[in-house]
Parts: sequence; structure tokens; C-alpha cells
Amino acid sequence: MAQAKEYSVEEKLSSLVSLQKVDSKLDEIRILKGELPVEVADLEDEIQGLHARQLRIEEEINGITEFIEQKKEAIQTAEALGKKYEKDSENVKNNREFEAINKEIEMQQLEVKLAEKHIKDANEEIAEKAQALDKAKKAIAAKEGVLNGKKGELEKIIATTEKEERQYNKQAEEARSHVDQRLLASYEKIRKNYRNGLAVVPVERDACGGCFYSIPPQKQSEIKQRKKVMVCENCGRILVDAELVDSIEIK
Repeated sequence: MAQAKEYSVEEKLSSLVSLQKVDSKLDEIRILKGELPVEVADLEDEIQGLHARQLRIEEEINGITEFIEQKKEAIQTAEALGKKYEKDSENVKNNREFEAINKEIEMQQLEVKLAEKHIKDANEEIAEKAQALDKAKKAIAAKEGVLNGKKGELEKIIATTEKEERQYNKQAEEARSHVDQRLLASYEKIRKNYRNGLAVVPVERDACGGCFYSIPPQKQSEIKQRKKVMVCENCGRILVDAELVDSIEIK
């Protein structure tokens, strides 16, 4: 089984400088994209929610429409029964039968009035739902207009940066493979601590290139030897000599 290659401290530092430069390039691309990816994702979620609301309102309107049809059928049934009882009243034999039939007629008339009230209320509810549906459709149209604009902006940026972003990601992976996991984890942690994402900085004018904390001559000498990983006592960034930084170019 082949053993993983051991890299010297200088090789690791060189790889970290390369990784920092590549990550900084990728950071520039992310800044160029800005909040567009997040805005696009948020808009897509909003539109999905609005579509779900539209579907729910349409289902509610369909349900109310079915309810109205049922009540119309109930009216027809009640009216038919009313006519039947009126016809039956012509053949009653006594007052008791007459009163019983009149009660049935009144009952059917009440059924008709109640069904008509239900239909009236349901139509008012449909009118309200229709307004809500119209608002949802207009909101969807407006959001989709904004989304298309944002997507267009993002696609233009992606079109101009996709090739170099892919190349930088490849270079970043190559650089990471030359650094052990422990040192790499420290690098990533330091990057997250600073908004500019600088975890590896050169010593410039006898100071840390990240926080400008003064670096003693003895420590500068050790940094130039590249025999061990040195960090700034003030900010915790990994320190390298400016000559090493200048020697590494990212294409």
C-alpha cells in the first residue's frame, strides 16, 4: 500500500500561500455575485409559497362552488316536495291532515330560505376568495419579474466567472492536498474569523500583514527560514515571509 507523501514545512507554507491566494480570488468572485444567490433562492421560496397559496385558494373556491350546487339541488328538492304537499292538501279528509301537510309545506319553504341564505353567504365568501386569489396571482407575477431580473444578473456573472472559478477550485484542491488536515483545519478556522478571509499573511515593514502588530527581528528570521509554522501573537494569522508570497503566482 502506497504511503502518503510527507511534505516539508516550506512546501506546506508554499501550499498555504497558494491556497490563500486562490481563496482570495474565489472570495472576489463571491463578492461580485454579492447577495444574488441568496436573493434568488429566497425569491424562489417565496414564489413556491405563493403558488401553494394560490392552489389552496382555488381548491377552497372549488369546494364552495360544490357547496352552492348542493344547496341549489336542495332548493329544487324542497320546492318539488312543497308542490307535492300542496297537491296532497287538495285531498285532505280532516283538519288534522290539513295541519300536518301545512307544516310540511312550511318546512320545505324554510329549507328553501335557509339554502338561499347559505348560497348568498357562499357567494360572498367566493368574492372574498377571488380577491385573495387575484392578489396572489399579482404577487406571483411581480415576484417572478424580480426573480427573472436577479437570475439574469447572476447568470451574466456566472458566465464571465465560471471558467476561472472552476480553475481556482481545482488549484485550491491541489494546494489542500499538500497540507495536513490539522494545519488545514487551523487555516479554515482563521479564515472564518476575519471578514477579509486572510489567514496567511506576509511580514511587511516588520509587522504582521493582517493586524500590523510588530514582529520581533528574531521571529522574522525564523519565519524566513521556513522551518516551522509561525503565527502572529496578536491576531493568530499564519505568518510567512514576503519573498515566499511574491514567488507564488496564481493564474
